[in-house]
Amino acid sequence: MLKDGLASNTLRTRLVMVGGFFGAILALSLSVAFSSGSGITGGGKVEESPEAKASFHSAAGNCLTWKQPDASDIHLVPCAQEHLYEVTGVVNIADKYPAGAPAPTVDQWREIALNKCTDGTEGYLHEKLDPYGRFTVSALRPGNDEWAAGDRDMRCVLQWAAPGGALQPITGPVAGQSQAAVWEPGTCLALAGKTVGNPIACTQPHAYEIVGKLDLKTRFTSGYPAQKDQKTWLDTECNNVVQRYAGGVDLTAQQLTLTWDLREQESWDAGSTLVNCKVGAKLPDNSGLAPITGSIRQAAQDAPQDPNQQGGQPGQTRQSGSGGGN
Repeated sequence: MLKDGLASNTLRTRLVMVGGFFGAILALSLSVAFSSGSGITGGGKVEESPEAKASFHSAAGNCLTWKQPDASDIHLVPCAQEHLYEVTGVVNIADKYPAGAPAPTVDQWREIALNKCTDGTEGYLHEKLDPYGRFTVSALRPGNDEWAAGDRDMRCVLQWAAPGGALQPITGPVAGQSQAAVWEPGTCLALAGKTVGNPIACTQPHAYEIVGKLDLKTRFTSGYPAQKDQKTWLDTECNNVVQRYAGGVDLTAQQLTLTWDLREQESWDAGSTLVNCKVGAKLPDNSGLAPITGSIRQAAQDAPQDPNQQGGQPGQTRQSGSGGGN
């Protein structure tokens, strides 16, 4: 947000937002008042509390959270509690930015975070980081005053960002958790333009309703399955899932499509074998997703019962496989 030609200098500008979506690294906006110029300057400076200062100088293994839009209440919490960031390491960039050098631009900070934090994060986790998975690297950068005083330490962190950019709470240390980009059944994901956004109430227009979660490893026990084999298995299994989730719903009559995630080799190697089954709708010209309002589970409950239909089998559905985890 610009005021008198200058960017508002809030605590949030110290959070370098980097996110992964369908394997591509995006610069997530997250309503952050970033400057498009070479630095964050201008009025409205927020004084950091002792808790905020401790957060921006925390060590690897610490977890951080906040609720205020400007992150002014950022503070340390035990990693067993819900949090938004887990610190994975501290990187010094003085070799590229010596004393007196101008601070990197926002885009440069994102590139630095990706280049400097990924390998160290895998060392911190003692496992591979799924490049298409739930968790992505981000960073905490020095404040303007700290930069001017010569501070070149950047804190690498892990975050979980939804497709639309909203940070999701993480409970427990990331190490050992499934990195698969999956959602719990009953979750609906907003429609952002013609694609997928953040979790939203199913009563609101949305892109997808998650109807189930499956583990590819229960079927493919000998190694990574080709995506055509994933599709063949999921074609049957996701139909079974949607029947259990909302038996009796006629997806074809509602112009809905049953679809699913596929996993890449890199995700499989990182242990990400979980996938979602989900229901969406396509625009008539197939240029993107169409909005859906309401849960198919409720639609099934409201539908007239057909006495000739046994076991609550849904109508024939149109099916297609979907890459990525969102």
